[in-house]
Formats: sequence, structure tokens, C-alpha cells
Amino acid sequence: QVQLVESGGGLVQAGGSLKLSCTASGRASAMNWYRQTPGNERDFVAGIIGGSSTNYADSVKGRFTISRDDATNTVYLQMDTLKPEDTATYYCNAVTVTAGYYNNYWGQGTHVTVSS
Repeated sequence: QVQLVESGGGLVQAGGSLKLSCTASGRASAMNWYRQTPGNERDFVAGIIGGSSTNYADSVKGRFTISRDDATNTVYLQMDTLKPEDTATYYCNAVTVTAGYYNNYWGQGTHVTVSS
């Protein structure tokens, strides 16, 4: 069982930056960020596997950067040039593999509001 604690959300003006953090209680194979707005599905934002293999949703490419610190089991999401449409609750996701099975764990979410 992996527990995730997120932080870093808040209110920012369009064009500004925020950095989200998520610390896991244990090591994960992959760590991801998703986001969700009311009435919509949770969408993938960015992911990192190992130390350097990253993937981004098209809507955030070139603006968001995901990174991880394996020493502290922490994943970061640096969000630059924020847009009002980035407003959402952001969720950290950790994926572990046990006996060939994938296990998904989720944080409680941190809210980001981007004002125009």
C-alpha cells in the first residue's frame, strides 16, 4: 500500500506558475499527474517512469514539466504559462508492480485555479 500526499495547489493569474509536489510512502515504478473538473473524467496530464522517461498530454506540452526525486519518493509538476483552462483538481497517481500485477494509488487531490 502506497500513500500519497500532494501539495502546492492554489490561485494564480493566467501566465503564472505553480509547482505541485506529491510524496509517496514507498517506491513506485511510475508516477503520474491527472486532473479533473466537475462533471468530467479524470484526464492524464503527465507521467514519469524510472528517472527520466516522461510523457505529457498535448494540452500541456511545452508548459508543464514533470520530475521526480527518488531519494524522497517525490514527484513534481512544474506548471508554467498557466491558462484558465488548466483550472482543475490535480491528482497524483503512483503505479507499483507486484507479482506481475499493476497497482494504482491516488492522492487526495490539490486544487489549482487560474484566473483570467
